[in-house]
Amino acid sequence: MKNLKKVLVSLLIASAMGAASTAAMAEADAGRITYAPAEAIDMVSVKVQAAIDALTTGTDAEAVSKLAKEALDASKEINANDKVDMARSRANNKLKAARNHLKQGSTQEAEQELRDAHKSFQDLKGLL
Repeated sequence: MKNLKKVLVSLLIASAMGAASTAAMAEADAGRITYAPAEAIDMVSVKVQAAIDALTTGTDAEAVSKLAKEALDASKEINANDKVDMARSRANNKLKAARNHLKQGSTQEAEQELRDAHKSFQDLKGLL
């Protein structure tokens, strides 16, 4: 009888944990938009290209920095696997370096970092 109680209690606990686990509830919120990894990569690439275009047309550094920040924020939507996440992190580091160069006033280095980041985000598609 003691063993039967232990088995039943452990089964009850296991089923309760399975019913309330985050993997079972892993669906998007009603107000949240989810993107496929390829769509998210395209979205970020467009934002980085917009920052490059703004920098080459002579837009002030603060506005370009805001565009780079938007690309950084959008890159959080890229969810595929660990390889893609590591490469995304490296590309984000290039965007952060570009923002730092913009704050320091060196636009040539910032433009090169943005171009490198754009290429890195385009290369993410090969990892999907």
